[in-house]
Amino acid sequence: MARSPSPKRPPTPADPAPAVPTPESKAPARTEPAARERRLIDLALQGGGSHGAFTWGVLDCLLEEPWIEIEAISGTSAGAMNAAVLADGHAKGGAEGARAALESFWHAVSQAAAMSPLKRGPLDVLLDRWTLDNSPAYVAMDVMTRLFSPYDMPFGGKNPLADILAAQLDFDRLATAPIKLFITATNVRTGRGRVFRNAEISPDVLMASACLPQMFQAVEIEGDPYWDGGFAGNPTIMPLIDECLSDDTILVGINPVERPGTPRSARDILNRLNEVSFNAVLLKELQMMALLRKGADPAKAETAHWAAMRIHLVQSRMLTGLGASSKLNAEWPFLTMLRDEGRRAASEFLASHGDDLGKRSTLDIDRLLDGH
Repeated sequence: MARSPSPKRPPTPADPAPAVPTPESKAPARTEPAARERRLIDLALQGGGSHGAFTWGVLDCLLEEPWIEIEAISGTSAGAMNAAVLADGHAKGGAEGARAALESFWHAVSQAAAMSPLKRGPLDVLLDRWTLDNSPAYVAMDVMTRLFSPYDMPFGGKNPLADILAAQLDFDRLATAPIKLFITATNVRTGRGRVFRNAEISPDVLMASACLPQMFQAVEIEGDPYWDGGFAGNPTIMPLIDECLSDDTILVGINPVERPGTPRSARDILNRLNEVSFNAVLLKELQMMALLRKGADPAKAETAHWAAMRIHLVQSRMLTGLGASSKLNAEWPFLTMLRDEGRRAASEFLASHGDDLGKRSTLDIDRLLDGH
């Protein structure tokens, strides 16, 4: 299938996605890029399988803005892969090199999945639905992962993304890339998250960050087994505060924090449990940041950075409407649709809050201190 080029401008914006927590204030009208001061930012990228293509779109849009400088990226699972691909592409060819690397990576993911039995059912294709809920292969896999462990099945070992990452990334170049990376994986033995930095990152580290224990055997690193980083931080925020100069962190949200209604089917209950567990650590971390920011004295050097912290969120309501099974859908039209939605959401964020970067938070993390 022919590759769909990244659009220079996103499609017409849809209804704005609700931020959770809510924005602190209404931003002034967006000024022209030429009038803007250069802003140093950090990025926090969540995991979410194929839904990581939404993050691709967000990054693609941000990389077009010459006034935005990315200092560091924290990522987990698909967010870790986006982070590593961007940093390596940027080290090779600047912003345009990063954009090209991201498109090449996601196209390779789609090509690798072309022969996969995990495809939409005929009715879903006819009705233009992206779910795999009615795919016989997905239903069979879903049942198998509930009855057997990856150690019981011959196909439960290597993640096919390992070969793609090994081919796409220069890990020696990544070790010295100017953009700092913080990749989280969960140590199975200790139950604690480990954050890997540029020089420590390898294909195994990225695979560990994306290792869902129901599907893949744990990835061994330095003698310890590791699972998906989402259990310990989705993504981890603290290194962006402790080890970076930027006071602005843009969180790209994939997993819905809030979801209307009560799940009633076994599948919906399990999916919501996964969403809650993968968001819980992030929400606790944001809550702690709000507490520290509240008590920090901007006049003291040791706490000035905490007092100046600014948090922003880019997300889309559309992702809430996608079923969990679609996270395994790697069809190119689906990935490019998510990319375009990511570009739209990022463009909308810049139009509404671009002028707030360097000045104020647009995500109200103080709300988390209310305990509601």
